[in-house]
Amino acid sequence: MAKVTVRYWAAAKAAAGVAEELFDAATLAEALAAVRARHPGELARVLQRCSFLVDGDPVGTRGHETVRLAEGGTVEVLPPFAGG
Repeated sequence: MAKVTVRYWAAAKAAAGVAEELFDAATLAEALAAVRARHPGELARVLQRCSFLVDGDPVGTRGHETVRLAEGGTVEVLPPFAGG
């Protein structure tokens, strides 16, 4: 497992109550499961609408279980933003 930083933005940050947290996870799916376990309320609902960047690269439609995380990496949690 890799130790990764999960950074929350906008509504995700508000729901988490923190800007970032550390998690141990090998894949994006594992990291998001850990986030949901730690924050089972509003943040778990917000995550359903979010897009994600892993080390600056958009995840897009790839299965979260296929996205490997690197030691010291970063997952950015991006809720939909208004405007352009």
